[in-house]
This record gives sequence, structure tokens and C-alpha cells, in this order.
Amino acid sequence: MDRRTWSLFETGIPSFDALLGGGIPRRQSLIVAGDPGCGKTVLCSQVAFLAAARGLPVVLVTVTSEPHDKLVGELTSFSFFKEALLDDKLFVMSAYSSLKQGARETRDLIIQTVRKRGAKLLFIDGLRAIRDLWQDEARLREFLYELGIGLAAADCIGLFTTEYPLEKLLTLPEATTVDGLVSLSVSKLGARRMRRVEVVKLRGRPHLAGAHLMRIDGEGVSFIPRIEALESAGSDTPPPEGRVSFGLPELDALMEGGLPRTSATLLAGSMGIGKTLLAAHFAAEGARLGEHALFVSFHDSTASLAARARRIRLDVERYVTSGMLTYLYIPPLELEADLVVDRILQDVARRNVKRLVIDGLTTLEQAIVDPERRQLFLAALAERLRRAGVTTLYTREVSKVAGTELDFSDAPVSILGENLLLLRYVELRGRIHRLLSVLKMRDSKYDNDLREFQIADSGMKVLATMRSAEGLLTGQARPLGTRIGAEE
Repeated sequence: MDRRTWSLFETGIPSFDALLGGGIPRRQSLIVAGDPGCGKTVLCSQVAFLAAARGLPVVLVTVTSEPHDKLVGELTSFSFFKEALLDDKLFVMSAYSSLKQGARETRDLIIQTVRKRGAKLLFIDGLRAIRDLWQDEARLREFLYELGIGLAAADCIGLFTTEYPLEKLLTLPEATTVDGLVSLSVSKLGARRMRRVEVVKLRGRPHLAGAHLMRIDGEGVSFIPRIEALESAGSDTPPPEGRVSFGLPELDALMEGGLPRTSATLLAGSMGIGKTLLAAHFAAEGARLGEHALFVSFHDSTASLAARARRIRLDVERYVTSGMLTYLYIPPLELEADLVVDRILQDVARRNVKRLVIDGLTTLEQAIVDPERRQLFLAALAERLRRAGVTTLYTREVSKVAGTELDFSDAPVSILGENLLLLRYVELRGRIHRLLSVLKMRDSKYDNDLREFQIADSGMKVLATMRSAEGLLTGQARPLGTRIGAEE
């Protein structure tokens, strides 16, 4: 067994253990702090019940005059709650009477109960109530110090909650007395409230720094570590050989057979030009070749995409039915980028996905609440997918349908765009044409000719090189001859 992990107490919440660097170091005490309603009691109660379910004796101490069955009753809606564990493996007691007597009496009562029960976890809910009752800094500091010594001698973890925001807690003796600090918070962003967790301190143990997403549902509390905090520097290994085709011979020929395997491609284009249908070709071709594909959309339901694809004779439904193509529709409501990407990565791992389409990169970008995170977030996502052997295609809408300005300064081209494909409308001789160009392919040969393409009932087709006009890439072409599309 790894000497770095043998002495860790696993919380039973994998995502919490990930933040803690594997778990809580044995014989240590942690404070979970935060304002009322942030989830402190639920989190610690969940750890307590999960430990008891594993057969570890637990002591839960309440410190207010309210009956402790009120606390128990508030937990019954969570799936981790198991009434059969109470009084057997999870012993609930009130220390309110002994608190009024003094610190030594309270400490002795708790330690004696821990030893008698052989407890491996002690949970005290409400250190602030003790502070308010005693109104004595020195007494509280001595109580926590001696309680920590007693718990360490009994080989028992201490888990305490307190109703203080982090900034206030750091000025109090509790912060220096215990071994670890975990801060929970709820911040307001517009009409939304967002929960966050931060492991501020964990003595003698590396952990994930910074704030991470927290959620509470019927299962209890879980966390989603920031993807950029999880990713380490990638190994300097050459990319795999081979190309990943679209199933459109004329387009694949422009790229020497398709996109480089495990690369990231940005497919940019004007509204309604055909980005989604081209991306659907990419996913369906992978499914046809026996490569699991995942198509993520923020705008089109499964039925909507299937109907649109059917009109150009692209049968995506067949591959969805066979299980080779998974369609994931995420409505663009109040999205959290961490939640979205966590769900995508779970599907990638579970289905061994080799082709991924994210249709609507702008929506994902906007779901990254902190703009300063966007670059690191997307870079970490690209690295994670590359390591998983996934070839990724992102679609992104450009702001102008036609015009001289071609600006990608607000797009993460340098991060995600190892390859860049541009679809653009061009007006020529009173008609609107669709134009396709490969603008960039990193470390790879490609044909940079400008091609017209068509979307019709007979399917999607890339046409001949357009050499009959100039200024095509700007969207405002000037004729050079009498024909369009064919080489003159």
C-alpha cells in the first residue's frame, strides 16, 4: 500500500476526497465553516452516515438546547440517511448540559463517549454555539486543543462545523487550533446563487487549492473540482498517426484525408450556414466506422437534429439506435460550465468516445462564470480530451453574416483551434453562396483553396475551387470572369 495514503480517512464522497488529496489524514480535526444554509451540516452528516454504513463507529454531538432528533429529522430526505444505523454505529448525543458546566466537563464527556463507542469519527455540529455560550477565547482554545489531543490518542477524526465566513474564522483561535479548514460559501450572480467549496488548510497533506463547484441534491453533497486544477503538464509525446474523416470526399481531400487524430478543431461560421449539419456528418462518419461518437448540443433537441439531418439524407437516427452515436441535449438555461463538462467527460469515459462534437462553443464559454477562467478552463478541457484519445470538433458562430471584417479576437482559437475551418456566406452577382476554407491545420498539410459548398435534399457537397472572383474571404467578392465555382 502507498505510504502516502495508508493513513487517510476516506469520507465516502469521492469528489470530497479528491479535493482533500485522497481523504482526511487520520487523527486530525477539521472545521467546516460557512454562513447559515451553505450545507455544512448536510456535508458532515453525510460523511458520518457513510462512515457508519462502512461499519465505522461514529459519535455525533449536538451543542444546542434543541432536541437532537430535530437534526436527525432534517436529514431523512437524503439518500445517505439510514435510520437503522442510529444508536448502533452512529450514536447521537447532546453536550448542552455539560457545556454549561465547563470546558473540562464537556471535553471529558466527549472523549469518554468516543472511547466507549470505539468511534473513528466525531462530528460536533455548531462550534459557534459553544463560543456564544462561553464568551471566553482562552477557554475555547484550550477545549479544542485538548479535545484534539484526546481524539488523536483515540485514533479518531474530528469534524466540526461553525457558522462563520472564512474571513472572520481566520481571525479566531479555532483556525489555528485545528488541523484543517474547509470553507463553504454561497455567492449571488444575477438571479442565481452558486455554491462553492475551498480547502483552505490541511496540515501535512497536498490538496486541490482554490474554489470548486458544490451542489446539493437528493444524494447529498458533491463537488466538481475545477478541471484546470486537476490537469497537470502533459507528457511530451508525439500525436498518433492517422486522420479522422468527415465522410465528405471533397472536404477530406482538402485535409489530406481528414482531421489529425486527437486534435481539436474550431468550425466557425455564420448563423444558419451549416455548421451543425457538417458537425453531424463528422459524428455520423465516426459511428459508421465503428468509433463511438458523442454529439453535445445546446440548441437542438435529438428530434430536431434528426429531422434536419434526414432532409439531407444523413441518417443519424440509425447510429443513435445502434449506440455508436450518443446525442446529449443540454438546454441553454442556467448552465454551469463545470457541471456541463463533468457530464461530458463522464460520457466520454463510460462510452470510450473517440469523436466529440460540442455544437455551440459560445454557450459553453458564457457558462464559465468567471471570464478570467475561460482560457485555462478550455485549455485544460482540450488537454483532457487529447489524453483520452478524443478528436474534438467545436462549432462557433461568427458575428457577421457577410462583410469585410473577419475577427477571431474574442474566440479561443489559440487554445482550441489546432485546426480552423471557416464557413462563410459570400454575395456574388446577386446570389448568396456558401464558402468553405481550411484556414489552419497545426503541423499538418492541407489545401487552402476556397471552395463553394451546397446543402440540398441530395445531401451536403463540397464543390470545385472558386477562382472566378477575388475578395471571397471577406464576404464581398468581385467577379473576375463569367462563371462561378469552376476554374477558368
